[in-house]
Amino acid sequence: MLNIYEQVDRNKAKSLIVMVGFVAFVVLVAWILSEALGYGPSAAIWAMVIAGLMSLGSFYYSDQIILTLSGARPASKERDFNFFTVAENLCLASQLPLPRLYVIEDSATNAFATGRDPKHAVVVATRGLLEKLDRTELEGVVAHELSHIRNYDIRLMALVTVLIGIVTLLADWFLRMSSFGGRRRSGDENRVTALIVIVGFFLALLSPLIANLIKLAISRRREFLADASGVQLTKYPEGLARALEKISQDKEPLEVANKATAHLYIADPLKNKHGAIGWFANLFNTHPPVKERIDALRAMA
Repeated sequence: MLNIYEQVDRNKAKSLIVMVGFVAFVVLVAWILSEALGYGPSAAIWAMVIAGLMSLGSFYYSDQIILTLSGARPASKERDFNFFTVAENLCLASQLPLPRLYVIEDSATNAFATGRDPKHAVVVATRGLLEKLDRTELEGVVAHELSHIRNYDIRLMALVTVLIGIVTLLADWFLRMSSFGGRRRSGDENRVTALIVIVGFFLALLSPLIANLIKLAISRRREFLADASGVQLTKYPEGLARALEKISQDKEPLEVANKATAHLYIADPLKNKHGAIGWFANLFNTHPPVKERIDALRAMA
């Protein structure tokens, strides 16, 4: 049985492996697509730089974009007293700056954190979460979200979003440029690179899907890490375990959530029920199974 610190170390290592694999995948996509068009590795570098600059805006303004999409409003200390005081106490304990606190006026039970670093972070909770959880359970949820901030998960997921944007742009450019034939080659070169062109075409079609699957894998691993790190703050795993039980039992989907933002929340806000089981179905989940998370939390007690 793993203790809290071993759980955190294991999840950090797994997340690092997946992230390194994602970066390698982006580089591979850029190289194959540039070779398929006949422009060489220098074109791949320039394409990644340009696509990265185009995606940079979403990194710096992601919090404002997400807050607007979610319809969140600034929390009020008078109305949301428990939310404020729990966040303040946990920030003092973790030596984190107090993030901006927002509330989504929806009776569904959920929460998320966003931003690019601890100094530019936001924690958002739904009205349903604030009303349906007791203070101990709310403390577990807020500790989970603060752990996302402390572990720089919010920056990691913002960077992952940028990488997905790069892959999507590269794939789109390849499909557009291939209609013009790319750079002309000699007969020998055409024969040698015919396979690369075919691979490049299918990679251009499939790479956005593959990139999103990698994003979901990273998101699932970071949820386990935030659960374990949150327990380090509260010293009480049962609080978060009970909160996850209540959240999972709430069948109401969050109206303002969508597939682009679902991975941010502490639990799937869309409440998708596909009835599918097995590893293939789990590839498309934004979150690990709640039962696994609860079992891991109670194993720490």
